[in-house]
Amino acid sequence: MAVSDVSVSQVHPDDRGTLKQVDALLAQEGITRDANLDYVCAVYDHDHNVIATGSCFGDTLRCFAVSRERQGEGLLNRVLTHLIELQASRGNFHLFLYAKLDSARYFGDLGFHEIARVDGTLVFMENRRDGFSSWLQALRDAPIPSATPRTGVTGALVMNANPFTLGHQYLAEKAASECGLLHLFIVSEDVSLVPFAVRRKLAVLGTAHLPNVALHDSGPYIISNATFPSYFLKDESAVIAGHARLDLAVFTKIAEALGIARRYVGEEPDSVVTGLYNRIMAENLPGAGIECVVVPRKEAAGRPISASTVRQCLKTSDWDALRALVPESTLRFFESAEALPVLQRIRQSENVVHY
Repeated sequence: MAVSDVSVSQVHPDDRGTLKQVDALLAQEGITRDANLDYVCAVYDHDHNVIATGSCFGDTLRCFAVSRERQGEGLLNRVLTHLIELQASRGNFHLFLYAKLDSARYFGDLGFHEIARVDGTLVFMENRRDGFSSWLQALRDAPIPSATPRTGVTGALVMNANPFTLGHQYLAEKAASECGLLHLFIVSEDVSLVPFAVRRKLAVLGTAHLPNVALHDSGPYIISNATFPSYFLKDESAVIAGHARLDLAVFTKIAEALGIARRYVGEEPDSVVTGLYNRIMAENLPGAGIECVVVPRKEAAGRPISASTVRQCLKTSDWDALRALVPESTLRFFESAEALPVLQRIRQSENVVHY
């Protein structure tokens, strides 16, 4: 079969027979089909056997495999071209890709460039040669708060703030009080119950009294759970740990660009994900010359303040409990008409507490 005769087409979610073939092909490469996919495609031979596959989720491309008997025929190129054209039809032109180390050079030949790698096994790539470097330069060029002292350590804090609570405010206050300059990154991927625009707005309002805080959007480079390639890993703990290590590989480059010598994280007694993240940060950041400071959580009524508890209060309209958990600026927002779509979204969600 000539490559020019090969057709690539979508595999529909209810096509169990083809998906079973896709899974078998991925399994040959030690890959499990990711749960976070919004499009799967396949290449077939004349007997309708799947001989190549690829998928995407949002602006990330993932789950590539080519039958070992058909490698070297340009099938990976055809799958990648198909997915890039699909993304263009969606208006996505800045694309990201996760590849195993031994296949990264093929994607490099097809126009993708390395951002970071982890454990000698996984490479995070993008289709813009200067995408990450330009983003880093924009961070360097961003204005620094005029009240920032010329001395003191430069610190960093990354938060989702879903939504911004008194716990987030306490963490920002402590970090800002111990740093000359604090870079506060708000996770900008819009997959949380509270939309990014609202999370950012509430973080700005909740830290307005801190004169040495530079607030940034995380962009696509501070990686989120929704875009992490869990299909390379065997179990949930390995997924979280691998995600953390890849996140830290990228963050180390951000820290080098901004002169960040300390990263603050909130202690997390309830969330398995954040707890494991914190442990891996504490183990790995010092090796990159970055101090990791774990800050005990602020409490209310003897319990750590958490965004999950706040969302539960919003879901049940428990305004009395909410007042003890959020800054006045957050409370005023959720009492306003502007918050009605967000409140509706939270109240319609079956589960507002995250793993």
